[in-house]
Amino acid sequence: MDKLMAPEKGNKVALVLGSGGARGYAHIGVIEVLEERGYEIISVAGCSMGALIGGIYASGNLPAYRDWVCGLDYFDVLKLVDVTWNPMGAMRASKIMNKLESLVGDVLIEDLPIPLTTVATDLVRQREVWFQRGPLLRAIRASIAVPGVITPVHLGDQVLVDGGLLNPLPMMPVEAAHAADFVVAVNVTAHTPQPVMFEDLLPDTDFPDSEAELEKMHPVEGWMNDAREATKRLWEGLGGSDGGVVDKEETPEDRSKREWSKLAMIFESFDVTQAALAKYKIASYSPDMLIEIPKTVCGAYEFHRANELIRLGRHLTEQGLSRFIPKVKVTS
Repeated sequence: MDKLMAPEKGNKVALVLGSGGARGYAHIGVIEVLEERGYEIISVAGCSMGALIGGIYASGNLPAYRDWVCGLDYFDVLKLVDVTWNPMGAMRASKIMNKLESLVGDVLIEDLPIPLTTVATDLVRQREVWFQRGPLLRAIRASIAVPGVITPVHLGDQVLVDGGLLNPLPMMPVEAAHAADFVVAVNVTAHTPQPVMFEDLLPDTDFPDSEAELEKMHPVEGWMNDAREATKRLWEGLGGSDGGVVDKEETPEDRSKREWSKLAMIFESFDVTQAALAKYKIASYSPDMLIEIPKTVCGAYEFHRANELIRLGRHLTEQGLSRFIPKVKVTS
C-alpha cells in the first residue's frame, strides 16, 4: 500500500497511550507509523505500559528500547522477574528499571523535548496522580506498579500503584494540548464480543514461514514447566498459599497448574476492569482517531512477543490512517 503522507498543515498529534501490559508494545508500532507519515507528536499522555513507552519515546530513546525488547525471548523475560517477599507485591521490578535507567539516565519530565503526562493511582486518597514534573523513571515506576504484583512507590504519604486502576486511557491530560490538530488514542485493552487473535488482524505476509522463527515467536511446551514454577514462586510471594492447607493427594504438577491459574486470574481480572474503564473514557472524551488492540490477542504478561505486537500496532495504524478524515476546527 502506498504511504499516505501527512498534510503540510494539520499534522500535529496529541497521543494517548493506554495500559495493558505486554500489549503496550503495540504503541511502538503506532509511533513509528505516525512519524513515517510525517506527523509530529507534540504531547503524550500514558498509563502503565503506555507511560513506559511514552516516557521512553519522549526522552528520544525508543529505537534502543525497541531493539532490546525485540531481542527478548521467553527465558530472557523470566530472568527479569525479581521475586520479593514484600506483602505489597511479588516483584520489585528493579531489573527492568535498571535497564530503563541505562537507556534514559537521570532525566526530569519537564526537561523532555515532548510534553509528557503519566498517570498513577494513589491508594491512600483513592485518586489519580498525574506526573508532569519530576524524575521520569519514578513516574514510570509508579504507573506500572500492578497492585499485588509489582510493589508500589511510596512518595510522601502517597502509596502509588498502576494508573490503570482508575484511568487506563488518560484522555484528560491531552485536553490541554490545544496546539494539537487532532488526538490519537491507543486502547490496548479493547473488548470484543468474540476472542480475536493475531491471525485475525495481521495479513498472512506478516507471519514467518520457517519453523525456527515460529518457535521463537511461540515457544513450545518444553518451557511450560519453568513458567509454572516461576509463577508458583510469584504467587507464593503474593501470599497465595491457601492458608497453609495442603491436599496430600495433590501432585506437584497439579499444584503448579493451580498456582498458574491463580496468577492468571489476577491479570485477567485487572484486564477486564481496565477494558471497562477504557470504554467509559472513550465515550466521555472521544479521540479523533482510536486504535484498538483486542485484549485477547495475547496475555498482559507475554513480554516475549514484542515483534508481533509492534507489527500489529503498525498494521492497525496504517489501516486507521487510510480511513482517517481530520475534523474541521471551528474558530470564532
